[in-house]
Amino acid sequence: MERPKNKFLELLEKGLGEHQDKKNILMEYEVHIDEILFESCDCSDEKELMERLISRLGNPEEIAAMWKEELSVTPSNMKWLFILMNIFFFGGGSLLTLFHNLFNWKWLSIIWSHLTAIPVLIAFIYMFFWALLGYEIGKGFGHGGKKLLRRTFLLSLIPNLLLMVLTVFEIIPHSWFEPLLTNTFIIACIILTIILYPISWLGYVWGKKVSV
Repeated sequence: MERPKNKFLELLEKGLGEHQDKKNILMEYEVHIDEILFESCDCSDEKELMERLISRLGNPEEIAAMWKEELSVTPSNMKWLFILMNIFFFGGGSLLTLFHNLFNWKWLSIIWSHLTAIPVLIAFIYMFFWALLGYEIGKGFGHGGKKLLRRTFLLSLIPNLLLMVLTVFEIIPHSWFEPLLTNTFIIACIILTIILYPISWLGYVWGKKVSV
């Protein structure tokens, strides 16, 4: 059973060439190969085992080509993409809040009333954003994405913490967030902020699994 495994890994290693994350990629695929071979303990035919590996994992040359293609998406680009998306969410929400309180625009008041009526839905959409952050990093960078996930998370969290500080110290008037700013809502925001990283981590784990 070792020969199909070694052959698969040799082909994958050759295809990866000088890929910067080659070692981690080979380790991940070795784990999955061992799982498949363990499930196939009733089979002793090397050709059939190799076919099973390719059927479950894909052709080694195609896998290598996929990983090389993903190098075009650099960690830096991925990190700043999500940071800017989070700033966009907060910037859009801040402008909406500011204009709603400064200008007596009927259409804006209608939008505001609809949004403040569905805080739970907004929270779930925001949690999905953080899960997507982890998923895309896991899918794009695999095992090597752990540090990237932490850095991206911490930088993306800055607007959240800044808004909390400005609101708590009433630099931003509490009346601007009526009828949202209740004790229940504040507690929910704190809890949501605490669980954002576990949500991103679960997304990362799922994305890493999908990438294999």
